[in-house]
Amino acid sequence: MDIGLRLQGVRKLKGLSQRELAKRVGVTNSTISLIEQNKVSPSISSLKKVLDGIPITLAEFFTPEEAVAEDGPFFRADQLPDLGNNGIHYFLVGRHDRRRRQMCILRELMPAGSDTGAEMLSHEGEEGGVVISGRVEVTVGADVRVLGPGDAYYFDSRSPHRFRNVGDGEALLVSASTPPTF
Repeated sequence: MDIGLRLQGVRKLKGLSQRELAKRVGVTNSTISLIEQNKVSPSISSLKKVLDGIPITLAEFFTPEEAVAEDGPFFRADQLPDLGNNGIHYFLVGRHDRRRRQMCILRELMPAGSDTGAEMLSHEGEEGGVVISGRVEVTVGADVRVLGPGDAYYFDSRSPHRFRNVGDGEALLVSASTPPTF
C-alpha cells in the first residue's frame, strides 16, 4: 500500500488541510507533507497518532473497502485485513468497522530481525498474547524477556513496550488488546 497516497486521500476526504491535521496531531505540517510524499515511513505508533487526528482507525486506513470481511462469526485467513507496517504483518480478526468492538485480536507475523520500532509503544488498556513460533524479545518498561513457543505476556499497555524478533526465522504471535488499538 502507498501509505502517503492513502493518507492524502483520507485527509482530503475528511476535508482537512495538511496544516489542520498537523495542528490536531501536534506535529509540523512538513511532517504530514513528508509522510504523504513517502519521504518518511512512520512507525505504527506515529501513524496511529496521525490517524487519530482525522479520526480514522488503523484498520480502516489499511483495509480497502472491497476487502471488508463479512461480520462473522468465522473468518478465513484471506479475510483478515493486514494492518501491518515496516515488514510486520498484523492480521485483524473480524471486521475492522464492527460497531462497539470491545477487543482487538491479531495474528502477528514478524520477519527475522523486525521490531516495532525504537520508539516504545504506549496506549490505554491491556494486552496479552502467546508466541506460537520463533523467538521474540518483549520489553515492558524496564523488564526485558525473550519468549519462545508457548510463552506468553500480559501487561498494562500504558507501560512503554516494544517487540523484537531475535530469532533466525519468522515469529508468529496471537495477541489481544482491550480497548481495541486497531
